[in-house]
Amino acid sequence: MKGWHKRYFVLEKGILKYAKRGTDLKKGKLHGCIDVGLSVMSIKKKAMCIDLDTEDNIYHLKVKAPELFEEWVTKLRHHRVFRQNEIATYPHERHLFNPHASSSPSLNETLRKVSCYLEECESYLLELNLLLKSMEVLHRTYSAPASNYDMPKKEKRPRRWRSKNNGKETKTTLQSPRLHASNPNLSTTDSNTQEVSPESPDSPTDGSRLQEDFCMLANNIHSTLKSAFSSLVAERDRLRHTIDRQECPGGSHSLVHQVSNESKASIPESISEFFDAQEYLLSSSSSENEVSDDDSYISDVSDSISMDTYSNEGGSERHNSVGSMLTLPRRRSTLPSPSPTSSVSLWNILKNNIGKDLSKVAMPVQLNEPLNTLQRLCEEMEYSELLDTANRTQDPYQRMVYVATFAISAYASTYHRAGSKPFNPVLGETYECDRPDKSFRFIAEQVSHHPPVSACHSDSRNFSFWQDVRWKNKFWGKSMEIVPMGTTHVTLPAFGDHYEWNKVTSCIHNILSGQRWIEHYGEMSIKNINGDACQCKVTFVKARSWSSTVNEIEGVVTDSNGKVVHSIFGKWHESVFQGDPPSATCIWRANPMPVDQDQFYGFTQFAVELNELDSPLRPLLSPTDTRFRPDQRWLLEEGNTEGAEEQKQRIEQLQRERRKVLEDNNMAHQPRFFKYASNNDTWVSNNTYWELRRDPGFTKMDFPVLW
Repeated sequence: MKGWHKRYFVLEKGILKYAKRGTDLKKGKLHGCIDVGLSVMSIKKKAMCIDLDTEDNIYHLKVKAPELFEEWVTKLRHHRVFRQNEIATYPHERHLFNPHASSSPSLNETLRKVSCYLEECESYLLELNLLLKSMEVLHRTYSAPASNYDMPKKEKRPRRWRSKNNGKETKTTLQSPRLHASNPNLSTTDSNTQEVSPESPDSPTDGSRLQEDFCMLANNIHSTLKSAFSSLVAERDRLRHTIDRQECPGGSHSLVHQVSNESKASIPESISEFFDAQEYLLSSSSSENEVSDDDSYISDVSDSISMDTYSNEGGSERHNSVGSMLTLPRRRSTLPSPSPTSSVSLWNILKNNIGKDLSKVAMPVQLNEPLNTLQRLCEEMEYSELLDTANRTQDPYQRMVYVATFAISAYASTYHRAGSKPFNPVLGETYECDRPDKSFRFIAEQVSHHPPVSACHSDSRNFSFWQDVRWKNKFWGKSMEIVPMGTTHVTLPAFGDHYEWNKVTSCIHNILSGQRWIEHYGEMSIKNINGDACQCKVTFVKARSWSSTVNEIEGVVTDSNGKVVHSIFGKWHESVFQGDPPSATCIWRANPMPVDQDQFYGFTQFAVELNELDSPLRPLLSPTDTRFRPDQRWLLEEGNTEGAEEQKQRIEQLQRERRKVLEDNNMAHQPRFFKYASNNDTWVSNNTYWELRRDPGFTKMDFPVLW
């Protein structure tokens, strides 16, 4: 949430390109390129904002002047129609979307541009050669014995490349720019200009400046050659498809007409792919992730789509031992039934909710997986051994590395899970997980219905972990963003450390068509509130269509002065490494996936075990435990979707009836195992669950009938 950045935009033939300035656009240095014909466009008049969902990214555009805003909206509408007509007439051109190919320049113009690029590269290479000579002189200066060396005369360093940009060239680093969660595709990383001394190198400082200049020149050469290559590729494709059209003269094609979201009957079959690329007019409230005041289209039942982006605060005293050491002779390795094929039209459900929070929109059970949000929270504990290791590590900087890696590993189970959503717990529902093999126990409870809040707490001899889950989500047309709120907590008793961190934004792509996939992006900040020895920042890198940064993370552990002590990198679904390649050390690697996981909701082995319920465990559980829920555990897990849907509706009706009774008697629901901490707006454990479980036992207690 770093604010808006001013950019230079050009809209041409249905393609919206933007860069930092107009001159960058001419050079082909683009920040982004958007095919408006294949995007879902949302317009917010009051905020003067335009949102474009391209599946890969969501672009948020803001125009300050009202008259310019109306003009941009009008032009975008016209260009969308033009672009859709173009694709309908020449379907193969849909795949020609290239930042440099949209204007289809003539061959002579392309050759002229390529010639300019190569001349510029030649100039850069000459300067690079001079820099290399200067670096050789510097190397001889500081590697030869002083008594045997005569100081060379000072040589003037070349400055043409610097003066060419009037000294305003920004410093280039070899690190990826930090991308923020709200709008990573419009962010940029600028640094202060550093003047370069024209004198010859005669100090180590000059050596570092030479290295910086060398890197900058090399980067300029790479960018210029990349632009030349893109121009040639675009011209090749343009000529190839021009020949194809001449060889294959087609019949008549229907034109696309702009349609409202109330009717699509006039859309020809040849352009049916645009059914999810319509335009929507949003209220200003929806731009702030708020639920609309108009709930006429919204179900009364809370069943939001939350795809494992959890956050938040909570806490309790640490238990010294894990109670009730129940052991299972053998844990199951697969689910009773594979996931059924869904025939539900998600578009029909969501088309009226573009840009709005989905926390009140009821979803059919066919879109669910046989786990709920409380169990999804427990999945974050799969790699708890990282916290065990942290509690045995003396070095505070290395402890931070293990805690940060644990925070990253919480996202690993989501990689194969974009195809379905967890059940939303009903108010008062609970879930426990006692894992003596992993030396931790876990309890979670649904403590609020509107807004939906799930609280959890886990303890072990080596750590305590707690959070409450609150989030906001927004459906954009082709993708859905899930924005978590609050803080996650971990304490390590051996050192008195108390770590806090935030969760990053998640996005589900291809909601309506194609293969769904999940992405996490933004910056996670981890700090020890009981000590200032170090802190950690981890960046979940936003994927770009022209790079290979999918699922990448990079982080640094810094001391109290901001100096980097350790660095980590890797992919959140695979592994995390510490140090610099090729000598980096693997800190964590994800467990292998079960065989045929794609047929069983993409569950990890740990997730497969979460719903397990054997005879010795059954009498010990609370009757509100989610494993007794018939729609989730006994029907959907067995592959009976019709029965699961019927039971789901019955359970939700029971919840509405309980809420009405409370309202009629002017009463509020009181959670059984968690309490609200008003001083910091969190739900924390009241430390009663495991004691009540042992004595008097849940069978002797009164609980509401949840199902």
